[in-house]
Amino acid sequence: MKIRLHQFLSKCGEFSSKREIKEVIWNGEILINDSIVKDMKFEFNANTKIVSYKGKILRLPEKNHYFLLNKPMGYICSRLNSQERILGKKSIFELFEKTLSKNIYQSLVTVGRLDEDTTGLLLVTTDGKIVDKITNPGNQVSKKYFVKTELEITKEEIEAIRDGVSIKIVEENHIEEYVSRPAKITIQGFDTAILIIHEGKKRQIRRMFDTLGNYVLSIHRLAIGNLELKDYTLEEGDFIEIQLEDILQKCF
Repeated sequence: MKIRLHQFLSKCGEFSSKREIKEVIWNGEILINDSIVKDMKFEFNANTKIVSYKGKILRLPEKNHYFLLNKPMGYICSRLNSQERILGKKSIFELFEKTLSKNIYQSLVTVGRLDEDTTGLLLVTTDGKIVDKITNPGNQVSKKYFVKTELEITKEEIEAIRDGVSIKIVEENHIEEYVSRPAKITIQGFDTAILIIHEGKKRQIRRMFDTLGNYVLSIHRLAIGNLELKDYTLEEGDFIEIQLEDILQKCF
């Protein structure tokens, strides 16, 4: 049975978005039987052809797997490179390595990312399609967080977060400016709140509060949509396999 190249790459678990798949194909980084293929719609038999990316052979998993992880502090959401290993960094993928088969482990990708110091609910899967479905801003899947700040959360900060915060990021020679989407915030204490957002820009919550003159001490993700961490008995660093139907029912 034949499959198109872009469909194969979305199912193999190596890539987290359609955009990334397009880029690696157009950049000539995908080889089929050692020949570069730049046609996204190229059809081939995945049972008889060998697909590789940067020297790594890509395979379709026998079936997709979906894991809900209670992410601990101090873990990054990508696989470690040589420099990160030297620095002693830890990856969330290490939490799966000794438990899963090699094929499943190598196909794992995270559904979005949490900062190194952020804890809580993280979905990890072999299914690139569900990654794209949840992280696509157009689908507006909500994410709920418990946030603790250094200073009291003021009425002005609450109003700004509910209206949208103008954020300016200056990194080397690059400047990025955007206004965060209106978010729902419920005060829990003078320096704690439940925050619900519908987007997931890098370090967004920290940058929202930084812009408003407050410093975030900790962030803990409680839920994605109606998929709640509290519904699972998981210590930090533990994970459980769940069904795709649960994700679709509770996130959409």
